[in-house]
Amino acid sequence: MIGSLTGRLVEKTTGEILVETGGVGYRVAIPLTTYGRLPAIGDGVTLRIHTHVREDAIALYGFDTRIERDLFEKLIGVPGIGPRLAMAVLSHLAPGELAQAARDRDTARLTRVPGIGSKTAERLVLELGGLLKSMPELAGAGAKAIAHGGRRADLFSALENLGYRSGQVAPAVEQALARAGEGDSFAALLRDALRLLAPPARDGRGAEIESIQSGSPEHAAPTVARPFTRRSR
Repeated sequence: MIGSLTGRLVEKTTGEILVETGGVGYRVAIPLTTYGRLPAIGDGVTLRIHTHVREDAIALYGFDTRIERDLFEKLIGVPGIGPRLAMAVLSHLAPGELAQAARDRDTARLTRVPGIGSKTAERLVLELGGLLKSMPELAGAGAKAIAHGGRRADLFSALENLGYRSGQVAPAVEQALARAGEGDSFAALLRDALRLLAPPARDGRGAEIESIQSGSPEHAAPTVARPFTRRSR
């Protein structure tokens, strides 16, 4: 049973990565939150792993933190929740947000996750309420996520409604939340995420143009001297 995996990141997509170690490449399914925190291709990566054994296959599910892996294992223990739906939950709710939703019996927050209906949300609240008592670390570890008040799921929903794909959205959402202040509004977070998603400006030759703030003296356009032409009398 594989519990963790360290190696070189060879490929990454929104739902799966390929990690090479010891000359062997391992395909690992990941949630969007982990995708948003992955290093660049070619860099080293370490993931907590859940090994899921079925009759026809062995699947690896990877997570950036132990808490996410432990929550995944508790989710798939809930009747009617398989690995795919559990990954969807962890893609849209941070561990602290999920714990808070279970404690508050907040089914409305859970139904924002694609694939989770009202009945499934009620079952999750009922089952997770007791299971999460065995994870006291969530009380402190999820404090920052709880402070976001479910804004991660709202950002995902807003950006996807604007036409962005989940794979584009995940890194921008994670970066926007990571650098957000406690008093930042949802509108400010959305603007920040949209700036991160915007393609860089390019000149006519296809080279990226560094953004310049208007009114900054050091970035003022240089004065071009014009040749003096003597007028004929």
